[in-house]
Amino acid sequence: MIKHNPPSPEPLHRAIARFGQATVLVVGDFILDRFVNGVIERISPEAPIPVLHGRGEMSAMGGAGNVVCNIVSLGARAIPVSAIGADHAGDNLMRMLSELGVDTAGLSQDRGRMTSSKSRFSALNQQVLRFDEEEIKPLGATERAGLIRHFRDALEHADIVILSDYGKGILLDGVAAELIAICRDAGKPVLVDPKGRDYGRYAGATAITPNRKELGEAVGRAVFSDDEIVAAARELIAGHGFEFVVATRSEKGMSVVGADDARHIATQAREVFDVSGAGDTVIASFALALAAGADRVAAASIANAAGGVVVGKRGTARLTVEELTGALFRSHGPTVHKDAILDASAAARMVAAWKEEGLSVGFTNGCFDILHAGHVSLLHAARSQCDRLVLGLNSDASVRRLKGPSRPVNDQHDRACVLAALASVDAVVVFEEDTPLALIEALLPDILVKGADYTIDTVVGADVVQKAGGRVVLVDLVAGKSTTGTIGKLRATGSN
Repeated sequence: MIKHNPPSPEPLHRAIARFGQATVLVVGDFILDRFVNGVIERISPEAPIPVLHGRGEMSAMGGAGNVVCNIVSLGARAIPVSAIGADHAGDNLMRMLSELGVDTAGLSQDRGRMTSSKSRFSALNQQVLRFDEEEIKPLGATERAGLIRHFRDALEHADIVILSDYGKGILLDGVAAELIAICRDAGKPVLVDPKGRDYGRYAGATAITPNRKELGEAVGRAVFSDDEIVAAARELIAGHGFEFVVATRSEKGMSVVGADDARHIATQAREVFDVSGAGDTVIASFALALAAGADRVAAASIANAAGGVVVGKRGTARLTVEELTGALFRSHGPTVHKDAILDASAAARMVAAWKEEGLSVGFTNGCFDILHAGHVSLLHAARSQCDRLVLGLNSDASVRRLKGPSRPVNDQHDRACVLAALASVDAVVVFEEDTPLALIEALLPDILVKGADYTIDTVVGADVVQKAGGRVVLVDLVAGKSTTGTIGKLRATGSN
């Protein structure tokens, strides 16, 4: 059965929160990307070609190097294993990896190998020429033995493996198959970003991540529709023993196909500047999500959002957790009900994403034990002051310390669910302390809202918010409405 419904955002945010605990082993072709920008104002007198006046250049890691960059940028640990040249491009790659804090012990530099390099020349953000320097060369016997040795050593510390095949030679001549067999023996999942038409070289991998064009080439026919994607993916699964296929489909999003199920995840409409390295971002974020405990559909939703971010950037791009969280928020729209109940770290990422979108974030807090008209009025007034409202909710233990052993009447789960269902509340965060000061310091809201029974100098966190450039708002309360009063009435009624 084919399903199109997106997964709930709650497990997606939980998975992202665990990215920092993941370690990914990356093997493949490391490439140096060079970007030269300039302007074209005349034609050369030597030949009928434009003259590019250089205005600056930058270098970045491409191929497997860009996969490593994205993993590190998302807060996880990457272990690179490969062979590159003992040349200027190779030295630059080693320097860049070291600057990222990546352990380069698994990267060997060999004088007999040439580091692949791609130079892109652009005028007014439009590529006018690409100049590639490379040599397609399989590993020699000594290089191969060294790579396998480094791979076995690193695999003990890795949660998941990525094989990034750009067809430059590292994974040729059965190297990919040998690495996949080692992973299977060790019980470690291995994902492959494939190259070429023969996917038999990746037989036994957990999954492959081709784009639509590559998927069609692998089965020898064009594929476009959902049904054609599913049929092609299942043909590869049956033929090569993959557990599933993740097919990226450009503006149509992504498909996750297993032997018995398939899900299609729509992409977000956004302006595309450059697709360079988008596949690297997709497989990096997909691997991290799996390593963080997400199922493959949730992992694909995360990867789909990640790819949507980087195609909106120029050059070989990477993304941050904040950008990814923001993209997921946009793709799911406003959070609803239990999906709006977040822990402090997830709420901090959500607030950062909202601010990145240019939205103002408000904060208020309380016990909200028995919801009444006064609460609803306060929250409505608070939401009118901002674009997004976060509610800090005292935990059960906190309420007991503040209100006595008979409180709360409703436990924190029930209270959070009721509050999250209100249109005025965008996120609920339960805190254990007596005051929300630590939560306010973590979120740094633009606006702090409390009832007018407080004064600004008695509002917890007021100084923190004001120091950060925010403001404190005191709103009028509905007279005669309180949880304590409601409980008193119930007790009086019960005693009659």
